[in-house]
Amino acid sequence: MSTKTVPLTRKILRDDVHDALLEMLMTQQLTPGQSLSIDSLARELGVSPTPVREALVELEHTGLVVRAALRGYTVTAPLTAAQMAELVDAREVIELAAVERAVGADGLVERLEAAHAEHRAVIERYGLDREAPTGEMTQQHILEYFRADWAFHEAIIRRCGNRFIEQMASILGVNVHRMRQSMDVGLTDSADALREHAQVLAAFRADDRAGAVAAMARHLEGVSRRAQAEAPAAG
Repeated sequence: MSTKTVPLTRKILRDDVHDALLEMLMTQQLTPGQSLSIDSLARELGVSPTPVREALVELEHTGLVVRAALRGYTVTAPLTAAQMAELVDAREVIELAAVERAVGADGLVERLEAAHAEHRAVIERYGLDREAPTGEMTQQHILEYFRADWAFHEAIIRRCGNRFIEQMASILGVNVHRMRQSMDVGLTDSADALREHAQVLAAFRADDRAGAVAAMARHLEGVSRRAQAEAPAAG
C-alpha cells in the first residue's frame, strides 16, 4: 500500500508546484530576464527544492524558462510574431493528426460539449463577446479563459489514442504563450475562437473526420493570424 501512495503524493506535489510557477509566470510575478533561484522559490512555495526543480524542467520544454550552465534558470521574453508562427505551425501538425485519430472516440463528443459550454460560460461571465467587456479583465480572468479554451483542444488530444501525440502537444505549450501575450494586450479573439470551436464540435457530432480536420485547420489558421498580430516584433 505505502509503495503506491508515495509516488502518487509526490506527483501531485510536483504538479501543484508546476501550476503555481506557471501562474507566477503568467501574472508577471516572475518577469522576463529574471533569474530563478530554486531554493528561494521552494521557500516561497513552502516545499522542498526537488519539486521546484522538476517543475522548472517541465517549463523549460515550453520555452517559458531557459537554463544556462552555471547560471541556472532565467525567465524568457515573450515569443516574437515569427516565433509564434512557427509554434502554431507545429501545433497544426500535431493537432490535426490528433483530430483525425480522435473522431468517433467513445465519450469524446460529450467531453467536447462540456468543454465548449464552459468556454462559453467564461466568455459570457466577463462579457467578452461584447465590445465593452463587463468590469475590468484581470490576469486571473485571462488565465481562466485560456484554461477553458485549452480544455476543448486537450479533450481531443487525450482521446486520439496516441500517447506520443499527447506528449508532444503538452511540450509545445502554445496555450501558455498565448496567455502570456494576452496579459499585456487583453483578450481579442474570444468570440472567434468560440465560433470556430463550435464548427469543430459539429463535425465531431456528425462523425465527419474530414470535416473535423478541416474545421480545426481553419481554427488554427485563425489562431496563428491573431497570435502573430498580438506578438511583439523581433528585436
